[in-house]
Amino acid sequence: MATINIEKPVTGMHPLTDTKWHHIELEEVASLLQTNLQQGLESTEISSRQALYGINELTAKPPTSLWLRLLIQSKQPFLYILLIAGFINIVLGYWANTAVILGVIVINVIVSYVRELKAEKTISILDQALTIKAVVVRDGKKCCIPAKELTPGDLVLLASGNKVPADLRLISANNLQVDQFALTKESLPVSKNVKLLDVNENTSLSQRTNIVYAGSFVTFGEGSGIVIDIGNNTQLGLISESISARPSLDTPLTRKLNKFTQILTYIILSLASFTFVFGIGLGRPWGEMFNAAVAASVSAIPYSLPVVITIIFAIGIERMARRHIIIRKLPAIDSLINATVICSDKTGTLTENQMTVKYIYAGEQQYTVGGIGYNLKGTIWQSGNLQPVHLGGRFLYNNTDLRTTIFDSNGTDVTTNSSDNKYESHIALRECLVAGLLCNDSHLEPKGNQWVVVGDSTEGALVVSARKAGLSQSKQREAMPRLNIIPFEAKYQYMATLHGMGNLQSNHNKINKTIYIKGSVEAILSRSKQTLDKNGNLVPLNSTFIEQEAEMMAKQGFRVLAFAKKIVDSDCNFITHDSITSGLIFLGLQGMIDVPKQEVFAAIKFCHSAAIRVQMITGEDIITAVAVGYKLGLGQNGEITAFKGQEVAVMNDAKLEAAAETGVVFARIAPEQKLHLVKALQAKGKIVAVTGNSVNDALALKLADIAIAMGKAGTDVAKEAADILLMDDNFASITTAVEEGRSIYQNLHKAIAFILPVCSSESMTVFIAVLVSLQLPILPIQILWLSIVNVIMTVSLAFEPKSNDLMKQPLRNWSEALLSKKLLWRLLLVSALNWIVVFGMFEWAYRAFLDVAVARTMAIQALILVRIVYLLTISQWGRSFSSLGIFASIILQIVFSQWDVMNTLFATAPLNLIQLLICFIPVLLMIPVAILANRLNPID
Repeated sequence: MATINIEKPVTGMHPLTDTKWHHIELEEVASLLQTNLQQGLESTEISSRQALYGINELTAKPPTSLWLRLLIQSKQPFLYILLIAGFINIVLGYWANTAVILGVIVINVIVSYVRELKAEKTISILDQALTIKAVVVRDGKKCCIPAKELTPGDLVLLASGNKVPADLRLISANNLQVDQFALTKESLPVSKNVKLLDVNENTSLSQRTNIVYAGSFVTFGEGSGIVIDIGNNTQLGLISESISARPSLDTPLTRKLNKFTQILTYIILSLASFTFVFGIGLGRPWGEMFNAAVAASVSAIPYSLPVVITIIFAIGIERMARRHIIIRKLPAIDSLINATVICSDKTGTLTENQMTVKYIYAGEQQYTVGGIGYNLKGTIWQSGNLQPVHLGGRFLYNNTDLRTTIFDSNGTDVTTNSSDNKYESHIALRECLVAGLLCNDSHLEPKGNQWVVVGDSTEGALVVSARKAGLSQSKQREAMPRLNIIPFEAKYQYMATLHGMGNLQSNHNKINKTIYIKGSVEAILSRSKQTLDKNGNLVPLNSTFIEQEAEMMAKQGFRVLAFAKKIVDSDCNFITHDSITSGLIFLGLQGMIDVPKQEVFAAIKFCHSAAIRVQMITGEDIITAVAVGYKLGLGQNGEITAFKGQEVAVMNDAKLEAAAETGVVFARIAPEQKLHLVKALQAKGKIVAVTGNSVNDALALKLADIAIAMGKAGTDVAKEAADILLMDDNFASITTAVEEGRSIYQNLHKAIAFILPVCSSESMTVFIAVLVSLQLPILPIQILWLSIVNVIMTVSLAFEPKSNDLMKQPLRNWSEALLSKKLLWRLLLVSALNWIVVFGMFEWAYRAFLDVAVARTMAIQALILVRIVYLLTISQWGRSFSSLGIFASIILQIVFSQWDVMNTLFATAPLNLIQLLICFIPVLLMIPVAILANRLNPID
């Protein structure tokens, strides 16, 4: 065996990057990486290794410098126009015009720069929220850490739904299948194993079956592996530049608005060119006409609209993040505002995901369980018996007392009490609880003053119920170590584990082994023929009676799990689905309840009031699911229409669409049936939001209009397929997301409704004046000033809070043309009033005061006051940032007219009190026009 010398590498570089890990024995892998294949790394080594190898993340591109950012902001067509105009004004000696043009350029670059910073801050929130976790073994203990803390030599555990956090050499693989499409472009999951590959074989990435790579997903089974490469040294890191992509604040609507702005720009430039040529033809000075054309162009192009759009999206996404909602894919917001159906899971989404076993049936006896959640305080009582049941750690095998050591829940040896009759009368109960302990991938850990479940909440409830009877999971696992597993799969509705006898097995080689199975009542009963009576004796199974017990539990809203075992030969070391098709010994039922989240009741009512139907699609028994549905108030009219998966499976398209439209609860639904239900809803024209947490939900999530995964309980596969992550795993956050999404689009509507009439009125003022040979009521330099004030007013709309009755308002169809008939009417109405105000005030003031500077100043002030009133009619005065925008605009206009420096710069004149009051008169005209515009094209 070749010796590989490890020298201290450059930080972040792996010393064995070129090692052919797939050709090396596991013992040598452990030796090279100085790790332990069972215990993992020692925690004392982690910090030094991380300092040596760096962090397990792809190196980000260096940030763009401040000056380059500012330069990038200048790459906008209208700014090019202003720069050219500024240069020509310098040549002509129009220094005031030049100063104002430069001011407009600076202000817009700064606003765009702030917009970009806002967007980057939002994107960084998304990046931080999307970090994945990894389950590792360190110091022989399993723990969950951020994947970026992994280091070479770490022992990582993999389960179905996990995203592989680093390149791993497998040391165990049980039915392990991995989707590595992102790396190898293989369309189907690849089976993995620990088999050593031929050293002479020139193996490609896809052929390295004993290695799993960062960025791939575990689609089935479980396994474990040693970290061999991290960060940029992984195979994913080597090609990261070609596949990495950060989220951007870009949606179909923003692209539509940007395209609209571009088209409008070309139209306006053509109109400005015509104005220039026409004015020259009328004998007006070409310098004056050039500045007029530039001013008309700048004022007409809604260049602040893209800025406002980005800010609105950034604020909305930040607002959602503060409420535990992470938008992964921005186009989902377009669908979010129009969502009509939410297809929700039950456990962990509608409920607390803290399962508590409350009822047990075993050995023809009924038991009730005290306590709630994962608190170990609580007892098990047999019906009709006043004495609580405490089983200690009595270890029975094949209903025979092997007189091995007995442990209580604290691991204390209580063997001397083994003759106590209290252990003899509950053999079936004990077997049922032990099945729940051993056929289990989860465990309890203390955290502060409470216990938490590491793993699945349902399995955690089984551990708690056994602890309440005095059984220790760790000791049971030591006595009967797991040898093999069939992971849970929705298709089969069960999980099975094979167990030996530990040290006892080596002393009694002919002692048989045991398969423990847990799953749905139907799946277990169909494979069972015998059960245990109250004394632990085998008796024929009465399936009908068991089904009645399960139904009784289900009607009370309990989730019911069935348990069984099968005795197999001592030489059995591997199990398959065929191993348990028959011959099971039924052990009992455990009924558990998951308390609904308090916020869910109000959230469901909220959805109903907003015309959003909530459907519960679950793997639960239909009786349990309907009982929970009634508790949650899913039936809007007090009735719940429910369908079973078996019924859905045989429906044709027409019946399935009808069921999808009328059904409220769908129970025992397989993954492919969930997919068909989503398709059926979409075929009926519904906008469908789907929640999902498991690998099996990935297809339905990808098909959904809005894919939602839970940030805590969701698998990495589900999160990757999702558009939205709920970091608090709460259904109520879905309605919050819908509400915030609608708020985003409401503010967009406000911004569009404000800026388009404003821009069109200013440019058309110049065009009309030139066309009919009138004196310009507003000079080009004054129009440039107005464009600055317009930006301030428009940007203020980005910070609008959502209205109180937002969810009761009719939805805006954003798939229709941006300039809808209703919006066009609004534009024409408001623009016409602006033209009347500008020309009317200018002509009247000029005749009244015989001073063109005073007349233009009064026209501008009247125009701004009218716009302030218009802004007030589409904003929420007193509750929003628009109040500050309006206040800032008023201050600027006072300075604009009353400060002598501004008078000189912009050719304005100070106004006396009478003249200022006269400017308020047109406001009376705007009030009815605004009311009419809001009726034609409602904003709120």
